Amino acid sequence: MAGDDSVVSETEELFACIARWRATGRRVALATVVKTWGSSPRPEGSHLAVAEDGGFVGSVSGGCLEGAVVTEALEVIDEGRPRLLEFGVSDQQAWDVGLACGGSVQIFVERLE
Repeated sequence: MAGDDSVVSETEELFACIARWRATGRRVALATVVKTWGSSPRPEGSHLAVAEDGGFVGSVSGGCLEGAVVTEALEVIDEGRPRLLEFGVSDQQAWDVGLACGGSVQIFVERLE
């Protein structure tokens, strides 16, 4: 059960950070793993929050996709339109960002209002 407590703690910390960013007027996007197939670095429900200045907290990939997701999140903050990102081993972008583990992942990115 200690692992479950760790996940709760990470999630609480992430949302507390989002609240602090928003309280200071920073715009924020939230990326959430919504679906995985095969081997995936992080489970469904994992989050990555991104502030408009490029700061981020949380994880949707254990590191291999984070840069690509942060870039997409910054665009979502500016445009206001959510995106569903898909990465998988047959996708060249997945290879480029290091997802060669034999799995696929869908990540939903939305601006928080």
